[in-house]
Amino acid sequence: MITRIWHGRTSAAKADEYLNLMRTVAIPDYRATPGNTDAYALRRIEGGTAHFLMLTFWESEDAIRAFAGDDVTLAKYYDFDKNFLLEMEPTSTHYETYDR
Repeated sequence: MITRIWHGRTSAAKADEYLNLMRTVAIPDYRATPGNTDAYALRRIEGGTAHFLMLTFWESEDAIRAFAGDDVTLAKYYDFDKNFLLEMEPTSTHYETYDR
């Protein structure tokens, strides 16, 4: 199993609206992809900035490729992201996952 982690930042003022989009659009999209075994959104607010982590769990790199494209290291963005994120971080990180 592989865990894919993506990080993004919004202003704290937009954090609730962005979290709602993650929960109603992004997480269902992840979970609907064959080979995805689960997806979670994490949020931490520091002052005026909200940090988000998306943790997604995949059966294989091929499953991630079906979701993210040929270069699995590249982050996948949704149309609404440009209205919320302070920057478009270019990559996601991947970890071999054990004892889940």
